[in-house]
Amino acid sequence: MKELLARCPVVPVVVLDDPAQARPLGRALLAGGIDVVEVTLRTPAGLPGIRELSSLPGLVVGAGSVLVSGHVDQVADAGAEFVVSPGVSREVLARSAERGLPALPGVATATDLMTVAALGLTEVKFFPANLLGGPAGIRALAAPFGGFSFLPSGGVNPATMADYLAVPEVPAVSGTWMVERALLREQRWAEVTERSAAAVALARSR
Repeated sequence: MKELLARCPVVPVVVLDDPAQARPLGRALLAGGIDVVEVTLRTPAGLPGIRELSSLPGLVVGAGSVLVSGHVDQVADAGAEFVVSPGVSREVLARSAERGLPALPGVATATDLMTVAALGLTEVKFFPANLLGGPAGIRALAAPFGGFSFLPSGGVNPATMADYLAVPEVPAVSGTWMVERALLREQRWAEVTERSAAAVALARSR
C-alpha cells in the first residue's frame, strides 16, 4: 500500500451514478495527471464502473466503501487493485490479504490504530478527517505510532490539502472536488481534467 500512496499525491473518491461515466472519467483523470482512483460501492454503478476503469491502461483502480468480506471478492473479480474501508474490519483485511489486495482501513482513534498495528499494517485512511481535528489530529495520533502513513479523507479540499500534505506522515490526500457527481452527470470531462491537474500541481509544489 505504501507504493500506491506514494504514486499520486491526490486520490479522487468517485461515486458513479452510471457505469457509462467510468471510461470518460478515467481518461479525464489521466489527462490531468491522476493515475490512482478510488471508486466507492455506494451506488449500484460502483462495481461495473470498477470493471470499466480497470481496463484503462495506466490507471490504478481501487474500491472504496468496502464493508464486508464478500465485497472484497466482488471488487477483486471486477479488477480492483486495492480496497479502502471507512473503518477497521478484521474480516475485510483478512480476505484482502487472501486475495492479494492492499487494504487501507479507516481509523479515527488510537484504539483503531492499535488494532491495525496488531495486524501488521502501517498505512491507514484517516476518516472523517475534517471532523477529527484535521492535520492537527493526524499529528496527535501519529506521535505514538511511529512508521504509520495516513491518507486523510472527508472534507479535504483545495484550501486545506496543502496543510495535510505538510504533515510528514501524510503522503497523499483523497477528495471529491475534482470528481463531483454533477460534473460526471453533466459530462464536464474537461473540467475534471482541469481540476485534477490543478490539484496535482498544488500537491507537488508543497
